[in-house]
Amino acid sequence: MSGFRATKAGDAFRLEEKFEQRYDEEEKLGTPSKIITWITQVLGSDAPPKPGSGWQEIHAYLNDGVVLCKLINKLNSSVGKPKTTFKEKATSSFVALSNIENFNNAAKDFGVPATALFQPPDLYEGRKGPMLNVVNCLNQLGFVANTKGIQPKYEGITPPKAE
Repeated sequence: MSGFRATKAGDAFRLEEKFEQRYDEEEKLGTPSKIITWITQVLGSDAPPKPGSGWQEIHAYLNDGVVLCKLINKLNSSVGKPKTTFKEKATSSFVALSNIENFNNAAKDFGVPATALFQPPDLYEGRKGPMLNVVNCLNQLGFVANTKGIQPKYEGITPPKAE
């Protein structure tokens, strides 16, 4: 989908570059890999085969929103909250974006701060820089799940605290 957009220039280009560098830093810390491991553990037999830890593989694993909706539904059922609706067969971009939006709404209801959520195109368009927002959201979701005592526990990298 991002192939239809004009290339970034100027400040937008530099900002995208910084996001890509931050994603690389998170990747070195192992955050994306830990997130995918946790997702597959939570989903158990409902999880599709585990992808690699590169951003392209993670994008392909999550881009239709189905895995995300299954994840939030498992977490919600663990704490007695209602499931969110989603379409299992996301054959069009409209359905995929709707699934992603449903996940975001459910994640917010679960306790993820609105500032940690991502925009659906951050995931759907498959660009490395915006995938940082997806990783940050899922990292935060893991920590919120830990505060609710959900097993398996998320073993994420704790973000540094500002002093």
